[in-house]
Formats: sequence, C-alpha cells, structure tokens
Amino acid sequence: MFADIEHAAQRIQGEAVLTPLLENVKLNALTGGRVFIKAENLQRTGSFKFRGAWNCISKLDPAVNAGGVVAYSSGNHAQGVAAAAQLRGIPALIVMPEDTPEIKKANTKSYGAEVVTYDRATESREEIANYYVAKRGAVLVPPFEHADIIAGQGTCGLEIIAALAGLGVELDDMLVNCSGGGLTAGIALAFSEKSPKTKVHSVEPEGFDDYARSLRSGVREQNPRSSGSICDALLAPQPGEMSFAMNNGRLAEGYAVSEAEVRRAMRFAFETLKLVVEPGGAAGLAAVLSGKLATKGRTIGIVLSGGNVDPKLYAEILMAA
Repeated sequence: MFADIEHAAQRIQGEAVLTPLLENVKLNALTGGRVFIKAENLQRTGSFKFRGAWNCISKLDPAVNAGGVVAYSSGNHAQGVAAAAQLRGIPALIVMPEDTPEIKKANTKSYGAEVVTYDRATESREEIANYYVAKRGAVLVPPFEHADIIAGQGTCGLEIIAALAGLGVELDDMLVNCSGGGLTAGIALAFSEKSPKTKVHSVEPEGFDDYARSLRSGVREQNPRSSGSICDALLAPQPGEMSFAMNNGRLAEGYAVSEAEVRRAMRFAFETLKLVVEPGGAAGLAAVLSGKLATKGRTIGIVLSGGNVDPKLYAEILMAA
C-alpha cells in the first residue's frame, strides 16, 4: 500500500500544489517546542481533498466513463472531485448537506459540477449518491473509503517527511484533523514507513470524536448526532471501515477539541500565521494551543487541512477576539 502513495505522488505532480511546511517563532515560544505546519489550506480547491480526488479520477477514461463521477461531501471533497472531473473532462454530480456553507456549494458549482442537497438528520447521502450512480452509469468517488483516495491523501504525509528530512528533523507527534479517516490513514501509512518513531494522532471536535473512541474500544463507534458543530468538514458519522482497519494499531491517542478552542485557533492562524483556516482545518492547531498534547521540548507536526470558511462565520469569529 505504501507503494501506492509513491505512485500517487507521481500522479499528482503538476496538478496538486506542493504546499509549504511552515514554522513560526511565536507558536514555538508558546508551546515550548517546535511546531511544523503543513498549509493544505493553500492546496488547489482550498483543502487536501484535491490530492485523493485527482489520484482517483485521473485514472478514468472520458471515452469509457461518459457518465462521469458522483460523490457525497460536506464541501471539501466536493470541490476536489469537481475540479478533478473538470480537468479530466467528465461530468460530476455532488450530494451535499443542505447546511453546507454557501461558499463550499458555490465553489463546487464553479468547477462545473451539479449539486444535489440533502438533510443530514433524515436522509442518507450514500443512498442518494447510489441512486445517481445507477441512473447515470457513473463512478462513485467516496470521500475516504477508497484505496486511491487514501493513497492520494498520503502524499501529504510524504511531503511533510521529505521537507523535514531536508532540515534534519524527525517529528515526535503528528496531528491530523480527522473525519472518516482517509487523510489520517494516508499520513499514518507514510509515517509508519518513513518515520516510524513518530506518533500520529487524530483530532476531532468534541461530541464528534468517534475516531478517538473507536481507537480506545477497538471497534468502529458512531457519533450520537450528525450535525451541531462549526467543524462541518469533520462530521462523518463513524470511521470508515477501510480507513479504520488501516489506522487501528497505527495511531496513537486521539484528541477532541472544543468549539471555543477551534475558534481561538482560527484567530491565531489569522493574526499570527497570516493564514485563513476553516474550523475543521484548525482542529490540530487547537489541540496544540489548548495544551491537549504535551509540546514542551517536543517536535510536532500539524496539518491545516482546509481554508474554505463561510465569510460571515469567519468575520464573527475574528471580531470576537
């Protein structure tokens, strides 16, 4: 499987952005350690999701796959799939929650995709997506339960390790914002192969910490509700079967952060790092700033996984400082 990540790294070259790995003096001083930030909010379409989407969709032949692709997503996977499909010259239909931030719906449509909305609380996105797959003769591109998606997301970890090797640095801990677990699985696989001493941790919103609970119990736990957090990108109902099989045994302790801690992290990213980060993209940073993870004298990695934040919410969060 690690070889799949290496192949994916070759496949995304020239299409995905090689995002920077940043270090900030003030953040290091606050934590008493060294913190390296992978700025995937600067990735094409504004999140890491383009990596996996392109790795999967670039393999499709427009002549054979005339029905295009169908995906379901709260917004970032939607944009990644829509952009990849547009580049490949095939149609895309995305099933998105009605409460998805408008900027994510608009961005998805801007890449030429058709958007169908549903109610998170009462409808099944999988059932709706499968209906359109059958109707259109399309290919389903799931957000995390797919080997090509996980391999594509794993390229993020590969880039972090390569950049750190150039500095002669090895991480003690790597924090990954976690929903269904595709990014986490890809990064954990990359680190297990190239930096096995590094502990990889999932980070989720409080009340939606199904991954942390699943790691403790050894079985896939479910969240009690499907909405109610500003971290809209991190609200998968439970860990993916494939991703959890990969992560169970590879991951160290998972962490959960409060909404107040996420908001503080977003303000810190804006004021100090000069980066726009969405709530779900700031969870790992929130875990560091809140002291959930011991940082003194340690070297920590964080992924800022997305920057597609609703302007009204973002303004409210910044003005609340």
